[in-house]
Amino acid sequence: MELILKQDVQNLGFKDDIVTVKAGYGRNYLIPQGFAQMATPSAKKVLAENLKQKAFKEQKIVNDAKATAEALKALEIKITAKAGGEKLFGSVTNIDIAEALEKAGQPIEKKYITSGIVKRTGKYSASIRLHREVIVDLPYEIVAEQEN
Repeated sequence: MELILKQDVQNLGFKDDIVTVKAGYGRNYLIPQGFAQMATPSAKKVLAENLKQKAFKEQKIVNDAKATAEALKALEIKITAKAGGEKLFGSVTNIDIAEALEKAGQPIEKKYITSGIVKRTGKYSASIRLHREVIVDLPYEIVAEQEN
């Protein structure tokens, strides 16, 4: 029996795969649980069209992420923070980096930024995940706030 999986099934396949299983497993478990549907010729045509459209949309998203990555590489981020010598009063986190990027005209959500907590002045690097295929290393510098 041929089935089209509607979602990932462990030890069987991934979403949108066409799999062959025994009739009882398909009829009594996969189809009633909503994990699969019958692989009729019309369902196969619909699946092929959906996969084609999905690939086109995915390629556009990847291209947009790469363009954003190039724009981020051109930026020089300097974050000012209160410090006593080289040690900061407080720390610099992903939130501060996201705010600095927003001021620079590249709004990125803080959940996509990985840098850790920094408590000293100096040069550091943050990893920004724009897409599962596009990850950018963003160098930034933390400088002490100048007193007037």
